[in-house]
Formats: sequence, structure tokens, C-alpha cells
Amino acid sequence: MSLQRRQLLQTLSYALGASVILPRNESAMAAPSPPQPASHATPAKATAKPVATVSGTEKVTGIGGLFFRAHDPDALGRWYLQHLGIALTPTSNDAPVWQQEAGPTVFSPFPEKTGYFGDPQKLWMVNFRVRNLDKMIAQLRTAGIEVKLDPQTYPNGRFAHLHDPEGNPIELWQPA
Repeated sequence: MSLQRRQLLQTLSYALGASVILPRNESAMAAPSPPQPASHATPAKATAKPVATVSGTEKVTGIGGLFFRAHDPDALGRWYLQHLGIALTPTSNDAPVWQQEAGPTVFSPFPEKTGYFGDPQKLWMVNFRVRNLDKMIAQLRTAGIEVKLDPQTYPNGRFAHLHDPEGNPIELWQPA
């Protein structure tokens, strides 16, 4: 398993609990971390124990939006709608807004010098859950979009990577 994937699994297991990410008999795989080279820092606080929230303390309930700069916002918005089915921000009260399906969401800062996103100038990567990774990849490739499938199946699912027209990294995830 690659070092970066192992770090992601470790972060997922801390964020969501190992029993959610991995079957009970495999949860021990994500807990120990091999010695890491100095050039590969782990995500911030990845080795710290999760802090319990105070009972009655208000917390966020999910991600309400993802906002980022684009050279051509209209064209990029159409690309996301056409190829990934993400509805654009409504411009009227009767227009639909994109509705996500319930499921796990990982919130994970990565080291500043991570190579996982590709271009070091890109500061973020979005990960979209999909029901059928093979069908999504075929759909994107039919549209002429380059998609790289990670050939390995991990305890928490399968992954593929692509870039939008402005070079922003996208990871597709089919949970296990």
C-alpha cells in the first residue's frame, strides 16, 4: 500500500473510527504506521487522539458548499454539471440545488508539500463519492476526459483521479 494511501486510511480511521472505515478484522492494519521519511509529513494532527466534543456544544452538520476561484466560472460550472451531474448554484427560488446523498465525508488538511494533488500550485482537491466507479470512469472517458484508475482496492473502497478543465484535481471514491 502506498505511503500516501496509508496516511489517508489512518486519517480516515481517526476521523470516522476504524470500525466505520475497515471491517473489524482489518482495523489493525490502519492503526500502526510505518516509519515515514522526513520528506513525507503526515496530515496535521493525524496521530493525535480525537478530541471529544462537549455535550450540548453546537457543531456543524456537513459541508454546505464548496467555493473556489476559476478563470471561467460559467464554463467550469457547465463542465461539472455535464460530466459529474452537479447542479449549479440556483439563480431563482424554483431552480434545484445539488442534493448530496448521505454518506461519509472526510475533512483532512494535507501537508503543504504533498504530491497527492499533482500540481503543487493547486491548494485543494475535492473527493466525490460515486455508486459505480467503473460506470463513471467509462462515462468520463467517452467524453474524452482522462481518468486514472488506482488499480488497487483498499479496505475503504476504490479510487480514480482526474482534473477539471482548469487543472483542479478531483478524486472519485466508490466506498467499500
